[in-house]
Amino acid sequence: MSFEFGMFYEVPVPQPWGPVSELDAYRQVVREVELAEQMGFTHFWTVEHHFLSEFSHCSAPEVLYGYVAARTSRIKICHGVRLLPFPYNHPIRAAEMAATLDLLCNGRLEFGTGRSATREELEGFGIEPRQTRSLWEEALRIVVGAWTQDVFSWEGEHFRIPPRRVLPKPLQRPHPPLWMATSSPEGHMLAGKLGLGLLSFTIGVPPDELAQRIRLYREGLQQAQPIGHFTNPRAAAFTMVHCADTNAEARRNAERSVLWYFRKSIRLISALAEWQGQGTIATYEYAQALGALDLEGVTFDALNEMGAIIVGDPARCVEVLRRYQEAGIDQILCLMNPYAISPTQVLRSIELFGRYVIPAFRT
Repeated sequence: MSFEFGMFYEVPVPQPWGPVSELDAYRQVVREVELAEQMGFTHFWTVEHHFLSEFSHCSAPEVLYGYVAARTSRIKICHGVRLLPFPYNHPIRAAEMAATLDLLCNGRLEFGTGRSATREELEGFGIEPRQTRSLWEEALRIVVGAWTQDVFSWEGEHFRIPPRRVLPKPLQRPHPPLWMATSSPEGHMLAGKLGLGLLSFTIGVPPDELAQRIRLYREGLQQAQPIGHFTNPRAAAFTMVHCADTNAEARRNAERSVLWYFRKSIRLISALAEWQGQGTIATYEYAQALGALDLEGVTFDALNEMGAIIVGDPARCVEVLRRYQEAGIDQILCLMNPYAISPTQVLRSIELFGRYVIPAFRT
């Protein structure tokens, strides 16, 4: 399988805000995805986030996906991720919305799932952090059942559903590809054991360390008991990406946004551990570790030199991407606007990727 390139979006809206700031942000996403499809990107991913001012205004991705589906014809449309712990989304509603989208985009949907990792979101929806993994797994099993059984019912720890026909069914049979987002080493192993595609959402991790986590994922796949009706054995990793005509220009364009996103992400995740006090949340141990980082001590040069970001001219981008490919990644998720890179600069980055970077990986 060839190395694939995905566009990845948080949909940031930097302050100060005007009457059309959010409108402009969404219009720009659509323009970029249209160009990305022309330039050879294979996947379009967005988050689902709530309450995260400036960082992400993408709270209803299913609405955006429907619009993008009508404006594109080939690019895969991917949840990165649909939050499954209730009450973010009831699993029956998640199944219905995803199936409808799969029909409207002619079978281009890929269904990434996750459980959330910020205090703002979990507390805002009244979700107990210690229950998120069991809520997520049970909900995903319900989604698969709702897609694949004519009459579906469920009796579980969190949900009870009497026999019902859940309609519509997705176009892809038996169902769209399933993915799982994780940031922890143990989560990488779990994704493999459940037969799910891996969305490695690690921040500030160089390819060498990422390779160790991919090995855990592949080990898990060897023991897989798929939660779906088939195994999705692909591994994708996210990082910040910006390509310009020269390395110096790329740095000028991206440095502020890269550091803003890195520091903001760490603060959002580590606040979960602070909220819960000193007691360890077994499945969120990484949040406590991130809280100990000296964020101001992390520099652009450090992130760039270790390959934790991909910023430079086309040759530099190809060089760093080779390290991700060697780490065992099948797809790179390119966050091309972490905060406030201008629309013109992002469009140029996509164009350069299509002309010079993506062809280097088409063998």
